[in-house]
Amino acid sequence: MATVLEVRGVTKAFPGVVALEDVEFAVDAGEVVALIGENGAGKSTLMKVLAGVHRPDVGEVRLDSKPVTFHRPADALRQGIALIHQELELCENLTVAGALFLGAELRRGPFLRSREMAVRAREVTARLGLDVDPDRLVETLAPGQQQLLEIARALRADARVLIMDEPTSSLTQRETERLLAVVDELRAAGVAIVYISHRLGEVQQIADRVVALRDGKNSGSCAGSDASHDRLVAMMVGREVGSSDRQPHEPGDVALAVRGLATTAYPAHAIDFTVRRGEIVGIAGLLGAGRTEVLRALFGADPRAAGVVEVAGVALDREGPEAAIAAGLALVPEDRKREGLVLPMTVAQNVALPTLRRRGRWLDRAYERDLTDRAIGELGIATAGGSQVAGTLSGGNQQKIVLAKWLAADPVVLLLDEPTRGVDVGARAEIHDRLHELAGDGLAVLFVSSEMEEILTLADRALVMHEGRLAGELGRDELSEAAILRLAVGSV
Repeated sequence: MATVLEVRGVTKAFPGVVALEDVEFAVDAGEVVALIGENGAGKSTLMKVLAGVHRPDVGEVRLDSKPVTFHRPADALRQGIALIHQELELCENLTVAGALFLGAELRRGPFLRSREMAVRAREVTARLGLDVDPDRLVETLAPGQQQLLEIARALRADARVLIMDEPTSSLTQRETERLLAVVDELRAAGVAIVYISHRLGEVQQIADRVVALRDGKNSGSCAGSDASHDRLVAMMVGREVGSSDRQPHEPGDVALAVRGLATTAYPAHAIDFTVRRGEIVGIAGLLGAGRTEVLRALFGADPRAAGVVEVAGVALDREGPEAAIAAGLALVPEDRKREGLVLPMTVAQNVALPTLRRRGRWLDRAYERDLTDRAIGELGIATAGGSQVAGTLSGGNQQKIVLAKWLAADPVVLLLDEPTRGVDVGARAEIHDRLHELAGDGLAVLFVSSEMEEILTLADRALVMHEGRLAGELGRDELSEAAILRLAVGSV
């Protein structure tokens, strides 16, 4: 197969950081090249250079062996290069069909051919197993459904080169399997695919070739057939990453008691469970099972349809995040950029938000600095300092900031929704290690994860949900992929 797209000797710098340095990369027609590396390694920057979002400071981009210059993403798209961003870029006030055809609307004179766009939308979304009404508003879709819609936009454009940046970060196992099947179909049709993922099992399953970046430079490559887990980790991080296979924690007193909880998404289904101090409990289930809704209802981000919530033996008599925080609950949300951080603010300002202190009329900046310095040290946040803008950090470091700000509030129960979504293998291990340390110190942890491996390795106990119901509970010695899936699909 001929090389379709490549970069030669590309360097790209931003104020205070060299994101890429003399990077080489290429992808052939009908080839899947996996690009791996830790957060901040330069993967997303390289993809944005390929897709016309950034122009290289040094080096060149070549399409069909000829140098090209993309001034904007539309230039690259016209040449058949489509980029699926990790952070969704959908207009949520549009319908599904409108979002799919945004900028490429089908018209008859001045009028939209709405019916034809709806038919085409159903065809494209069906390829991904996304069964949604084309007239449904994007804002009503779950994050996983929005991710599939973003992918469907690229499929609709019939791209020659498809760049997928963490495409399965919001998907369930079933959706991931369907997406990987679509990748196989596109490869067979001659599409060149660049696939960025922190899920090394996916890389081993789908890649013809693997290229690794570290600190903005090429750090290794290998054929997909040679991509063992240890080799991939070595190329990515250059160090050993410890196993997360640990003994269960010894649970203490009940920290969180939930009785008859019903969410507004599933008002007819009430659930009961407890989480003890020093225990890590995972909530598993398929997309739409109601896992996120449970965490949001506990924290008061969404109203409860029914039920009683007790924290350390005291019932929450008021709803809303303010009451939940005062009682000792903290929530690390699924969407860190929209709900977990104020991106234009600094690292220090974000870390101190839930626990602001004042000196007279002024904010206590010394407290803010001390809190941030401690968080940077304890969680290994890779930043130039507390004054760096949070939005300029990698996804893994942003996630650590969200975790740090809630740990500063000294919660009784820590709720986490997809705690390592879009986080590299090194940061993932660091976050898991910290959660185990916190549980060892007596913190109660309740987390939702769509990654089976994360449930199996992190949880002392798992609650499995199916269509808003608590389908079952599995102890540490009962946890297995088969057992979780059996409950998740509604089997008894």
